[in-house]
Amino acid sequence: MASAQEVLTPDNKNRKVLHAQRITESPTIDGDLSDLIWQNITPSGNFNMFQPGNEGVIPADFQSEVKIAYNDKAVYVAAYLYDPNPEKIFKQFSQRDDVFVQADRLAVAINTYNDGLNETRFYVTSAGAIGDSRVSSNNQDFGYNVVFSCQISYDEKGWYAEFEIPYNALRFPEKEVQNWSINFYREIKTRNETHTWSFINNSIGKETQYNGKVVGVRDIDPPVRLTFFPFAQGVVTTIGDETETNLSAGLDIKYGLSDSFTLDATLIPDFGQAAFDNVTLNLGPFEQTFGENRQFFSEGTELFNKGGIFFSRRIGNAPSGRLDIEGREKVLENPSRVKLLNAIKVSGRTENNLGIGVLNTITGETKAIIKDTLTGTFREVVLEPIANYNVAVLDQQFNDNSSISLVNTNVTRDGSFRDANVSALAFDVADSGNRFRTSGRAIVSNVNQSDGFKTGFRSELDVFRIKGNFRYRVGHDFANKTFDINDLGVNFTNNYNNFVAGVSYEIFEPTEVFNRYRFSLTARHRRLYKPSIQTRNDYSFDTFFATVKRFAFGINGSYNTKDNDYFEPRVAGKFVIFPANLGGRAFVSSDFRKKFAYDIGVGGRAAFNNPRRSFFVDVSPRYRFSNRFAMILSSEFTVNNDVFGYIDNTEEDVFFGQRDIKSIENKLTASYNFDPFKAIDLRFRNFWSTADYSDDIFFILNDDGTKDVTAYDISENDPNTNFNIWNLDLSFRWRFAPGSEASLLYRNQIFNISKMSQLGYSKSLQNLFNQDKQNTVSLRVTYFIDYNNVKDVFNKKA
Repeated sequence: MASAQEVLTPDNKNRKVLHAQRITESPTIDGDLSDLIWQNITPSGNFNMFQPGNEGVIPADFQSEVKIAYNDKAVYVAAYLYDPNPEKIFKQFSQRDDVFVQADRLAVAINTYNDGLNETRFYVTSAGAIGDSRVSSNNQDFGYNVVFSCQISYDEKGWYAEFEIPYNALRFPEKEVQNWSINFYREIKTRNETHTWSFINNSIGKETQYNGKVVGVRDIDPPVRLTFFPFAQGVVTTIGDETETNLSAGLDIKYGLSDSFTLDATLIPDFGQAAFDNVTLNLGPFEQTFGENRQFFSEGTELFNKGGIFFSRRIGNAPSGRLDIEGREKVLENPSRVKLLNAIKVSGRTENNLGIGVLNTITGETKAIIKDTLTGTFREVVLEPIANYNVAVLDQQFNDNSSISLVNTNVTRDGSFRDANVSALAFDVADSGNRFRTSGRAIVSNVNQSDGFKTGFRSELDVFRIKGNFRYRVGHDFANKTFDINDLGVNFTNNYNNFVAGVSYEIFEPTEVFNRYRFSLTARHRRLYKPSIQTRNDYSFDTFFATVKRFAFGINGSYNTKDNDYFEPRVAGKFVIFPANLGGRAFVSSDFRKKFAYDIGVGGRAAFNNPRRSFFVDVSPRYRFSNRFAMILSSEFTVNNDVFGYIDNTEEDVFFGQRDIKSIENKLTASYNFDPFKAIDLRFRNFWSTADYSDDIFFILNDDGTKDVTAYDISENDPNTNFNIWNLDLSFRWRFAPGSEASLLYRNQIFNISKMSQLGYSKSLQNLFNQDKQNTVSLRVTYFIDYNNVKDVFNKKA
C-alpha cells in the first residue's frame, strides 16, 4: 500500500490516496451503481471546499463519494453525489462538450504521469451530457475529443454517475506499476459551490499539483489502440440560379504507436460543416484572423501550441501567389482556398515527462484559369504549388510546475515560391514554493523568397509573483525589423522594444458581500527597436467584483499617450501621430442560474485636443425557456466619430481621410435538446458597418507624423464603404453511438459591400437581401469503429 506521505502538495499537505480495484468483469454502464462490482469496493469521500473559497464545511447530506476500478479494457469510475433535494438540482440539457450550462457537473481529472501538469478531464452533467478536455501547463483544451461512456441516475438521496474510460482515451507509460494521480470536481449550482476530492489551495500553485495518488493500478495489458472514423458527406449549394452538388468521403485514423504515443491522420479531409468565421469590416493595417473551427486542427493540439509560433489556419488558407492579368483577359477561376490533401500528427509523452509531437500536412497545387477575350485562348497561373507544412515539438516538463520547449515550424513550397522555417525556445519555470514564475521565448525566423534570404529574431521575458493576495509582474518584449513567422504562424508587428509592469490585488476567500474581487494596474512603455524611438505609453486599470448572489460587475480604463504609429501609413519608415486619449468600459452580469439573465456593457474613448470620439454598448440577454430550450441574443452598437485613417498612397505621398464609422452586430444562438444525444441548433450573425468620408476632409502625411489638409479625388479610389454580411446555420445533430454522429446542416450566407456609406442599417439590410443568396444543405455521417470490436466479431464467427 502506497503511503500518503510520499509526496506533498504545494502547500505542504499530505496527498490523499485512492485505491483502484482490479476487476475481471466490466460493469454495465447504465448509471445504476447497485452492481456487485461496486458493492465490493470501499468508497472514498471527505470532499473539500474549493470555490468560492477553501473555508467552510460541506454539510453531510451534500457529501460525495467515489470509487475506481480497472481491467485490461478500461478504467471505471463510480460517483455518489448526495443531495437532500434532488428535485431542485439544475438539469439543463446540452450536447457533447457543452458542459458549462445550468446543471450540476462532475469532472474526473486523471493524470497518468503524476507530473503535476498534464491531465485529461472527463465531465458529466446532472442532465447526462458528457465532455472532455486536456489540461497542460497553463492551458485547458476543450477541442480534445476521445470516446468514452458515462450514464447517470437519480434517487431520493441525490444523483450518481458511472464512467467507462477505455485505454484508447488515455496515454500512459509502459511499465508494470502505474504511477497515476486523480482528482474529482463537483459543482453544485444551488449552493454556488465547487467541491474537490483532494484539497486544492486556490491561492497557491496550479490545480493539477493537488491531485491525490492512485494506487493499485498494475500489470495492464491494454488492447490495440486503433480506431477509425470514416465519414461521408453530401452537399447541395445554390447561388442565384446555379446549383452545385458534391459528394465526398474520407477517413480519420487514431493509432496507438505505444501506450504513450498516438498517431492521428486525416485522409481526403472535408471541413464543409466547420462553423462560419465572424468577418468584419477591416480598415486597419493588419490582416483579419479567425479561430480554428476544423476538428483535426483544434483537437489535441496543446503540444503544438507551445512557443506560440503555430497558427493552424495558415494551412489550407488563401494562396500565397499573386494574379496579374492584362486588360483583355478575364478570370474564370480564382480559388480563394488551398486544398488540403492529408494531415498526420504524432504526439505523446515519455515516462520522463518529455513531450514529443510532429504534425505534417500536404496541400495541393492551386491554379487560376484566365481567358484571353480576343484570342479565346486559356492559360493557367499557379497561385500556390504543392506545399508541405511541418511542426515539430520537444517539451520537457519538471518539478510538477515547469517546462522548457523547443519548437520548429517549416513550410516548403515547390518551385520558386517562398519557403520559411521558424524555431522557438520557450520556457515556463516556477520555484518549488510556487511563489515566482518566469516565462519567456526566443524565436528565430528564416524566410527564403525570390528577393533573398531574411532572418529575424524575437524575444520575450516575464517575471511574475504568483502567490498571495498581492501580485506583480515585469516583462520585456523585443523583435527586430526582419522578424516574420507568418507562413505558419501569425505576427502583426515587428521592430519593437517594449516594457511592461503590473500589480494586482485579489481575494481568494469570500466576504459577506463578495465571493471574489480583483484590482489590477498595468503600465506599458512602447518603442521602436531601430531607430530607438518611443512610440507610446499606456496606463490601464481593471476591476472585477462577483457578489455572493452571483451578480458580477466591473470597470476598466486606460490612458494612452501620444502614439507614433508606424504601421497605419502602410509605407516603411513613415509614421502618423495619433493624439493622447482616455477611455474605458463598465459592465454588469446577472445570475445565469435564473431563467432570464443578461450581460450589459457600455464604454467609450475620447482624444485630447482632437474631435475623435467613440462610444459603444453591448447587450446580451438570455432566456432558458425550459431545461431543453434556451436562447441567447447578443447586440453591439459602436460609433467612432471624426477618426482618421489611411486611404491611399503613391510612391511619394500617403493620404488619410477623416471618417465616421458605425457598426451593428447582432447574434442569436438557440438550442433545443431532445436529450443529451440529439439537438437542433440555430446560430445566426449579421454584421453591418459603414465608413463615411462625406465631410470631404483629407490629409497628406508629413515626414514628422503630422498631417496637412489636402484635396483628394475619390473618383478613382472611393473609400466610402457600406459593409453587410449575414450568416445563418440551422443544424440537427444526432450522436447515435459513442463517437458516431449524423449532422444535417442548412446554411444561408449573404454578403454585400458598396460605396453607399450614408445608407442606414435598415436600407442596407434591404439591399443585402437583393444580393444572390448562397444556400447550402449538407448531410454528414461519421461512424466510430474500434478495431478490437471488429476483431472480436470475426473471432466469434470463426
